Amino acid sequence: MSEVRNTCGFNTAEEAPKFTEELADKLAKERGLRVRPSETVSETDERGVFVRQANTFITAFGDKEGEFKAEANRYKIFWAHGCHWSNRPVIVRDILGLEDVIDDLATTMGGSKYGHSFNDQKDFRDPTTGAYFLSEFYENAKPGFSGRATTPTLVDVKEKKAVNNDYHRLTNYIEVQFRKFQKTDIDLYPKAYRKEIDEFNDWLFPTINNGHYRMAFGTSWVAYQEAYEDFFNAIEKIEERLKTNRFLFGDYITDSDVRLYVTLVRWETGYFHNVGPLKKRIAEYENIWGYVKELFSIPEFRKYTFFEFPSNPDKTKRSPFGAYLGRIASQIPFDELWKTDGSRKALSEDPENVYLHTDVTPEEYQSEISFSKWNLPSWDDRQPRNVSISVDPSINPLKGLLKNK
Repeated sequence: MSEVRNTCGFNTAEEAPKFTEELADKLAKERGLRVRPSETVSETDERGVFVRQANTFITAFGDKEGEFKAEANRYKIFWAHGCHWSNRPVIVRDILGLEDVIDDLATTMGGSKYGHSFNDQKDFRDPTTGAYFLSEFYENAKPGFSGRATTPTLVDVKEKKAVNNDYHRLTNYIEVQFRKFQKTDIDLYPKAYRKEIDEFNDWLFPTINNGHYRMAFGTSWVAYQEAYEDFFNAIEKIEERLKTNRFLFGDYITDSDVRLYVTLVRWETGYFHNVGPLKKRIAEYENIWGYVKELFSIPEFRKYTFFEFPSNPDKTKRSPFGAYLGRIASQIPFDELWKTDGSRKALSEDPENVYLHTDVTPEEYQSEISFSKWNLPSWDDRQPRNVSISVDPSINPLKGLLKNK
C-alpha cells in the first residue's frame, strides 16, 4: 500500500509537526528575523491617525541604470487571500496572460508574530526559494530591515530578494515593462491617458483603498471620523460616476477598476464588521453594486475573490451574541447574490467587450512610470488628508476617449 502524505510532506499515519509559535521562533532565529511591528503602534501619529508606512522597495522596472529588467521566470508575486492590495497584481497578471512569465504564491496570514509565512506548504517553506517567512526576502535585500514585510511583494527568485512591494505602481510595471511577454493585446493602462489614471489612483488610495484601515487602525474619534467621512464621500462620488459609465473610465476596464474592485469586495464581505456603524453597505449603492457584480462575473476577477469565513457546524454551542461572520457568513449564497443581470452593458458603445485592445508594439507602449507621493518618506507628506485631484472624481475625464482598435 502506497504511503499517503499530507500537504506538509509528512506521513499521515504519524502526527505531522504543527506550525507553532515555538517552531516559528526557532525558524525566525535561524534566519535572523525580527518580530513584525504592529501597525497600530508604529504607524499611528500623535492625533491617533493611521499613517501607513511608505513602501520600502520602490526601484522602478525599466532600461535605466539601476532599474530592474523584465525577465520571464525571474520573479514571483507573493500575495495573500485577505489582502486586497495583493489581489491586484495577480488579477492584472492573469488578465494580460502572464501566468507563465511571473509565478505566484499566496502566503498564510496571521500564523505567526513574524508575519506572512508559508505554513500551508510542504515543510512550511516556499517551494521555489525555501523561505519560511516573507520577511526573509526583505532581510536578504536590506539587512537589518525593521519594518513590516507586506503583500504584494515581487521577489527575484534567483537572488531570493524582495525587489518591489510598491502596490501603488506594481501593476503598472507589470502592464508596461512586461508587455513584450503578453499573450494578449489587452490594454489596461493606455499610454495616452496614464496621467489621468495615475491621478485617479492616487486619490483612490487614501479615500477608499486605505479608508477601511484608517477607520480600523485609528485610535481616536477624530481620526475615525475623518476616515469615515472621506470613505463615504468618495464612495458617493464613485456612485455618481458609475451612473453613466460602465467602468471608471468608460467602456473598458482599466488598472483603476482592478484597484477599486478588490477593496469593495473586501469591504462588503469582511471589513465592514470591525469599523463601527455603516452609512450604507456597498450593496445599497445601485450603480456600484451593479458594477461590482459585473466585474465578479469576469473569470480573472472571480478567481481572486474569496468568500472565506469560519463555519459553526455545532449549533448547540453557539452564543446568541456570536459574531455575524461565524454565525451566518459561511452560509451566504454568494454566487446567487453576486450574479450580474447584464444591464450595465447598456452604458457602453461596445457592450460585448470589457477590455480595450491595442496593436502598438511593446516598444511603443513604454513610458516612465510616475512616482507616487504616497511613498514619500515624511509622515507629513503621507497624511491621508493630503489628497488632491484636478477633476472631480464623480466625472470621468476620459468619457468617450477610450476606443477599441
